[in-house]
Amino acid sequence: MNKRSSPRRKSALESLFRPLAALLKTLRAKLRGRRPSSSIRNKNIPGANERPLGELVSSPASKRSPTAGEWAIRFPRVRSLLRLAALLAGTTLSLLLLGLSVLLLTLRLQSLPATSAAQVSQIYDASGNLLDSFHAGQSRESVPLQRISPYLIDATLAIEDRRFYEHNGFDLRSMARAALVNLESGRARQGASTITQQLARNLYLTHERTWKRKIKEAAYTAQLEMNLSKEEILGQYFNQIYYGHGAYGIEKAAKMYYSKHASELTLAESAMLAGVPKGPKYYSPYMNMENAVHRQRLILAAMQEAGTITPEQAAAAKAEKLELKTLQPAGSDGGAPYFRDYVRQTAVDELGLDEHLISEGGVRIYTTLDPAMQQAAEAAMQDALPSSSEQQAALVAIEPETGYIRAMVGGRDYRKGPFNRALARRQPGSSFKPVLYLTALQSGMTAVTPFTSAPTIFTYDGGRKTYSPRNYRDHYAGGDITMRDAIASSDNTYAVNTIMRIGANKVVATARQLGLDGDMQPLPSLALGTYPASPLEMASAFSALAAGGVRAEPTAILRVEDSKGEVLYRSEPRLSRVADAAHAYVLTSLMESVFENGGTGSRVSAMIHRPVAGKTGTTADDAWLVGYTPDLATAVWTGYDKGRQLTTAESHRAAPIFAAFTEHALTGRPARPFTVPDGIVSVAVDPASGLRYGPGCSGWRMELFVAGTEPIGSCDGSKAGTADAADTAPAEGASSASPAANESKGSGWLKGLSRWLRH
Repeated sequence: MNKRSSPRRKSALESLFRPLAALLKTLRAKLRGRRPSSSIRNKNIPGANERPLGELVSSPASKRSPTAGEWAIRFPRVRSLLRLAALLAGTTLSLLLLGLSVLLLTLRLQSLPATSAAQVSQIYDASGNLLDSFHAGQSRESVPLQRISPYLIDATLAIEDRRFYEHNGFDLRSMARAALVNLESGRARQGASTITQQLARNLYLTHERTWKRKIKEAAYTAQLEMNLSKEEILGQYFNQIYYGHGAYGIEKAAKMYYSKHASELTLAESAMLAGVPKGPKYYSPYMNMENAVHRQRLILAAMQEAGTITPEQAAAAKAEKLELKTLQPAGSDGGAPYFRDYVRQTAVDELGLDEHLISEGGVRIYTTLDPAMQQAAEAAMQDALPSSSEQQAALVAIEPETGYIRAMVGGRDYRKGPFNRALARRQPGSSFKPVLYLTALQSGMTAVTPFTSAPTIFTYDGGRKTYSPRNYRDHYAGGDITMRDAIASSDNTYAVNTIMRIGANKVVATARQLGLDGDMQPLPSLALGTYPASPLEMASAFSALAAGGVRAEPTAILRVEDSKGEVLYRSEPRLSRVADAAHAYVLTSLMESVFENGGTGSRVSAMIHRPVAGKTGTTADDAWLVGYTPDLATAVWTGYDKGRQLTTAESHRAAPIFAAFTEHALTGRPARPFTVPDGIVSVAVDPASGLRYGPGCSGWRMELFVAGTEPIGSCDGSKAGTADAADTAPAEGASSASPAANESKGSGWLKGLSRWLRH
């Protein structure tokens, strides 16, 4: 970097040391003992100089206390101490000023370091293979300050550093204001970095949060201010700053966002772009248009307050409709781009790593992604959605025991937009019902609890409000059905009857434990999944059921290393029990019925050759299938981003994606049944009544219960205790004329195994 000419350097040094010289001159005068003429001697009062000091001090007319000077004259020792203290203070201050002067002179004469070269950060899958790179620094075009729109310059100064031309690199006023705000709030809510400080950080330093880095930043800031003009600092700043989506510098950003040069930006476009660097993930119009518009208006108000635009110009800019170019973000050709973006977001938001460190610090991020499963997910989505259709889809697959995210697809084509639908909340519909029924089982209901399947008007809120759910195509059984029947056929009246019996607040509490964090109100409609959830949240919730009631926090990042190989972060298992294992297993058995004859997922059951449980969900705009095997929990959503409802054919595309992905993702792994926990009892029941089977009953089937909740009475009027159940299952290959012979504690695995064999 070139230094300024000699005359300019001399002028800068003079302006720097002039206040110090004045301060030293005043200090020397003080140390020489000069006193104001009115202190002890007064030439304007006749005889004042001839009066003894004692009379002057003790005169009745003088009611004031002696001054420090008077005490010093009366007491020589005090005078000596005062002189010594003044001498020490002056010497200390002189040394400090001298040290500061030497430091500033050294910084002024010392050459600035070479600009730190950006290093490509890399992301690896679970097998240790390179998945993708963050292409930092490769998407940059430099332009002189004269070729940047004045609107953009004024907008940036208004929001980032309004006193840029007044301070010498450090805005002490802003720093004091920010410190006060942070102290009042108890956390770091406001920063005070100037444009020069930001430039020093981007040019010469990493973005680690240490005192050593802060000290270096201060030194480089001072050097930049002493070596460059304000215009040169500003020009370099606009060519260095990050505008999101791989674009560094305003010229590249202007082309990416608006397909024009930086010199051609309008006021509205400039105000929008000036807001992005504070947080590209939050203020990019591609990521969050609402936040981007809000910040644009904040900047326009700041410009108006600074006097760079008129109220009329601000109003016109707010009304201007911006034409954004279709985004082609850097790295869109890499593997698993939606997952890559999620990893980057997690590293910044949850792990606290600096975004610039991730972009250009040469870090290595090791993730949980399974490349074979990711490929299976992308292929299943491509095969199920016609190329002529604009219908979107998302998929998230989680390993139940660890919470590791093994596959993530956030849309059909990342190149048409980076919006990750795997993280977007949509109404889950009936796929939410397992949360309801888990709560019901924990509240004392069983698989054979009956409710009538018929049009019903429910009253709530003290009888002031009503709710009338409808079944799909108005199909009702017309009589009592059990919980197993209700889950298989997705009966809505049964679901609302259930939530009215157990209480909606309990369902909300269960949902929270399972990781569903969206806004949920304790209303009857909650039973039908009317409150939004994301595919990631749904997959995580169902993974807890697959793991026997133990939820593992979703994990995408295993380890982060810096460019030197030092570990910056290492994941630790975060497990919590959210449901009793026996209740989770009974619910799993009930959800297996979804893939049996008559179940809403039966049309794809032949595609899956292993035990599987799940639940479909369909609304006017969204279609889901969320399910799991012992090895993998998967949520699939299909629909449109906004403003368009699904046709009947489109509403059936989630299930084939789920089935095709599950089978191919687990290729090579042996099929295994769900593990049966302690406390499970298998009982022969009469399907019509839900009571124990007896000789006079019309039919029977084996049903699972948590020990102690199985029915006692028989459909033919007889009664039996739990001890009446047979203690052993039939011998291999034997048949039984009586279903009682099939009853045994812990024999529920036979049903799951037989269901799998039938497939």
